[in-house]
Amino acid sequence: MKLRKVTAASAAVFALALTATACGGDDSKDSDSSSSGGGEKITVGIKYDQPGLGQKTPQGYEGFDVDVATYVAEKLGYDEDQIEWKESKSADRETMLQRGDVDFIAATYSITPERQEKVDFAGPYLLAHQDVLLRADDDKIKSPEDLNDAKLCSVTGSTSAQNVKEKLAPKAQLQNYPTYSACLTGLQNGAIDALTTDDSILAGYASQSQFEGKFKLGGFKMTNENYGIGVKKGSDLKDKINDALEAMVADGAWDQAVKDNFGPANYKNEQAPKIGDVKS
Repeated sequence: MKLRKVTAASAAVFALALTATACGGDDSKDSDSSSSGGGEKITVGIKYDQPGLGQKTPQGYEGFDVDVATYVAEKLGYDEDQIEWKESKSADRETMLQRGDVDFIAATYSITPERQEKVDFAGPYLLAHQDVLLRADDDKIKSPEDLNDAKLCSVTGSTSAQNVKEKLAPKAQLQNYPTYSACLTGLQNGAIDALTTDDSILAGYASQSQFEGKFKLGGFKMTNENYGIGVKKGSDLKDKINDALEAMVADGAWDQAVKDNFGPANYKNEQAPKIGDVKS
C-alpha cells in the first residue's frame, strides 16, 4: 500500500480542520444541550403552588415533583444549580413543550390519550388517585356514597368535585372556593365536610406544618392518575428520562422522596409504577 507523504502545508490544513471540527462540536452541544446532557443549563417546568409536589418558597423550590425532576436532571448531566425552573400551569403545559419553553415538565401531569397526541411522556413515576380529604375526627364519611348531602369543596375551574357528584354522590352539595388553601380553611372550621382532588395533592397540602394532624385521607381511590414527565413530541429525552426514573426507584431515592414530602399526611402511596404501565 502506497503511503501519501504529509507535507508541512497539508499538516497545517489538517490541524485547522481539527480545530474547526472541535469548535463546531461545542456549538452543537450548546444549541441542543437538553438532548446531549451536560450543557450550561436545562429548563424544567413545575407547579409553583402545590405544597408537597411543586412549590416555590423563599428558600427555593420543593416537593415530590421537584425532587424527581432534580434527580432526572442530574442523571442527564446537570448539577442542581444548572436547572432553570419555570412555572407550568395546567392549561399551559402542552404549549410550553411545543414551543420549546422547557425541556421537560414534572407537574402533576397525568398521562391521557388526548395529551399524548400533542406531547410525549416518560414514566409514569407516580400512580395517584382521586380521593377526599376529611377532618381527622370525622367518622361519618367512610365511602364516596357517604358524601351524599355532605358539603363538598370544589376549587373554581376544577372538575373533580363535579365528577363525584355526577358519578358517586348525586346529592353532594358543591361549594366553590377559589383555592385549595381556602378549602382547607373551610374544612378546618366546619364550613365544608370534604375536599376532593388527587390524593397526592391532598397529602401535600395536609402535610403543611399548620395543618399537621388535623386532616386525613379517605382512601377511596376513585380514579387512576398516572403522573408522567412531559417532553416535546419526538424528543430523545424520553428514553433518557425513563432510564433515570428506573435508577431513582432502584437506589431508594424515590421512596425517600415520597417519605420526605408526604409522610406527615400518612399518605398510603402505591408502589412506584413500571415504566410504560399506565393504569386506566
